[in-house]
Amino acid sequence: MKLKRSIGVVGLTCIGVGGVVGSGWLFAPINAAQHAGPAAMLSWIICGVAVMLLALTFAEVCTCLPVAGGLGRIPYYSHGQLAAAAMGWTAWLGYVLAAPIEVTVMLQYLQGPLPWLSGSSASHGLSYLGIAFAIVFLAIMTVINAFGAALFAKLNAGLTIFKVIVPIVVAILIIADRFQGANFTTSPSFAPMGWEGVLSAIPAGGVLFAFLGFRHAIDMAGEVRRPQVTMPVALGLSVLICLLLYLLLQVSFIGALSEDSLSKGWAQLESGHRLGPLGALAVALGMVWLSSVILAGAVIAPFGGALVATGSNARITLALARNGFFPQLMTRLSQRQVPLNALLLNLALGIAAFLALPFQELVALNSSAITLSLTIGPVALLALRHQMPEAERGFRLPLAWPVAALAFIVATLVIYWSGWDNTWRLVLALALGGVLFTIVQARSGQWAVDARNSLWLVPYLVGLTLLSWLGGFGGGLDVIPFGWDILLGSLLGLGTILWAVRLRLDRGTFAARNPDLATELEGSRADS
Repeated sequence: MKLKRSIGVVGLTCIGVGGVVGSGWLFAPINAAQHAGPAAMLSWIICGVAVMLLALTFAEVCTCLPVAGGLGRIPYYSHGQLAAAAMGWTAWLGYVLAAPIEVTVMLQYLQGPLPWLSGSSASHGLSYLGIAFAIVFLAIMTVINAFGAALFAKLNAGLTIFKVIVPIVVAILIIADRFQGANFTTSPSFAPMGWEGVLSAIPAGGVLFAFLGFRHAIDMAGEVRRPQVTMPVALGLSVLICLLLYLLLQVSFIGALSEDSLSKGWAQLESGHRLGPLGALAVALGMVWLSSVILAGAVIAPFGGALVATGSNARITLALARNGFFPQLMTRLSQRQVPLNALLLNLALGIAAFLALPFQELVALNSSAITLSLTIGPVALLALRHQMPEAERGFRLPLAWPVAALAFIVATLVIYWSGWDNTWRLVLALALGGVLFTIVQARSGQWAVDARNSLWLVPYLVGLTLLSWLGGFGGGLDVIPFGWDILLGSLLGLGTILWAVRLRLDRGTFAARNPDLATELEGSRADS
C-alpha cells in the first residue's frame, strides 16, 4: 500500500507556514532586539534570504524526488545509506521533541486563565494534571494525523490562516496606535551592537529557529499532488510569507517602544507580561481586549505547530525504516494510507522525552538536531543533477553551482552561530545515532557498502566542532576573532560541498542501486 497524494499547493503552503509560525512569534521580536537593536530587521532579512536559498535547493530536489520523509530519504538516494542515517537521525530526533515543546508552551500560556495547570513541583512548570493534559494533547494530534493526510491538511490550513491573521492584526493595531520612527535611529543608533549583534541575533535571538519550520513541507512531498509544481511554489511561498510576517512584527515592536523601555539600553529590554512584549504593548496602549486575541493566537499557534511536527515525523520515521535504520514494521501503512505504526512509536517516545527531560534541554536538543539535516539540500541538488540528468524537473534552479555552494556555506555558518552549547549536543546526538546504526546493521547482517560517499561528513563535523568550540558564539572559548571565524566557516562549507559532490555515485548506476525508486515515485507525476 502506497501513500496517497492528496495535498495541493494551498495545503502544502499552510504546512510550511504552520511549521514556521509557532509559539516563537510572541517573543522573537524582543529576543532579536535584545541582541541587535533596530538592526534586528537585518537579522530577519539575512536569515530569510539564507533559508530561501536552502528552500530553493530543496524545491528542485523534491520535484525530482518527491518522496515521504525527504530529509531522511533524499540523502539515501544521493549519497547512500550512511549519509541518510546521519541526516535522517538528526532530523527525526529533533522532530520527536518538537511536539512536546509546542504542547508545553501552549499549556504554559493557558496557565493564566487556567491556573490549575501550573505547579512548581512538576516538570516544565506544570501540575500533574497539566502533565496529563499535555499527554492527552499529544495523543489527540496523533489521532488527527491517523485519519489521513487530506484531513490533516484541511484542519492545518484553517489553523494556519488563524495563526497568520492574529499577528498581522496585532502588529497593524500597534503600529496604528503608536509608532515612533525615531526608535530606529536613536538609543544610540540603528545597529548599537554592530554586525556581531546582527549575526548573533540569528541563532540566539530565535530568528533562525523561527524559520526552520519550512522543512515540514519537504517531508510531506510523498503525499503531494503534482509535486513538480506544488513543491517549488509552496516552499517559496512558505519562506516569503513568514519573512514578511516577522518583519511586520519586528517593526511594530520596535516602533511602539517608549523612552522608558529604552532607558537601560536594548540588551535590557523586558517584556513584563506573560504573553510577551506584544501583550505588554497591548495593555500599555489600553487595548486590553487585544490581549485576549493574543492569548488565542498564543494557544492555537503551538497547537498547529505540534500537529504539523507530529505528521512530519511519522514520514521521517517511515523514510528511516525504508533506509534500514528502523524496523520494517514502521513502513506499514494503515487502511487510511498513513504510517500509523510510526505515529504510535513517535507518540510513545515523545511522551517519554517530555517526562524525562527539562524544557530547556528539549529546546536545545531540538534546535541543534534539526539544523544539520538541512545541509543535504545543496549537496543532493548537485549530486542528483549528475546522477539523474534525464529526470523530469518541474523546477530547475538557475546558477545551481553558486547558489548551492552559497546555501551550504550559509547553513554551515548558521550551525556555527547557534553556538557551542548547541553544537556539542548535536555531536552527542550523532554519536548516539551512530551506535544505534551500528547495532541495527550488525543484527541485520547487511552492512552499508557506500561509506565512501559519506566520507565528507567526517571532516565537516570535526571542523564544525572545532570552529564552534574555539569561536565566540554560545559558550565557545572566543579564541578566533570575529570575522576570521566567518572566513573559516565559509572555507569549511565550500570545501565540504565540493568534496561531497565529487564523492557522488557514478552516473548510470542510480536506478540499479535504487530498484524501489519507481514504486516510491508512482503517482507523483499524475495530472502534471
